[in-house]
Amino acid sequence: MIRSMLYATDLGVYAPYVMQHALAMARSFNAELYVIHAVEPMGQFAESLLQSYLDEQTLDQLHSQGVNTVMANIEQRVLENFRDELGDQDDLALIRAVRVRQGDPAEVILQQAQRLNVDLLIVGSHSHGAGVEIPIGRTAVRILQLSPVPVYMVPLAQHLGRRKE
Repeated sequence: MIRSMLYATDLGVYAPYVMQHALAMARSFNAELYVIHAVEPMGQFAESLLQSYLDEQTLDQLHSQGVNTVMANIEQRVLENFRDELGDQDDLALIRAVRVRQGDPAEVILQQAQRLNVDLLIVGSHSHGAGVEIPIGRTAVRILQLSPVPVYMVPLAQHLGRRKE
């Protein structure tokens, strides 16, 4: 029985398409829907650049307060976008929580799935940067390989081909 699901989004151009699948599944099973977006950590170059201009205390403060503020702002924007896109209060009511976490996307998604004890993961087959020639994205592959729960993957290759017409 599927009682709860986690929809992992990259917030890319095809996210609304995958979201419609997630909402349809949630309605079909009368299940709770959680949403997760992973923000990759700052790269070494950006980190070293900040270290060269900021003292250690300021850098620590930026990391602790700045990152949390950015994550909260992204969460708020995602919720507002869902309200604008969905409009239907019934669909919006299916979404129990939206979370934005920093880290490797596959790890963040799998950790949230375990923490929330969901019965199903919903992902798109590509990230916003992948083209049609790549059959499945790196994060989707890792989730398929490592997920302890079933994964519902929305194939974007067909959708990508339709958008080009």
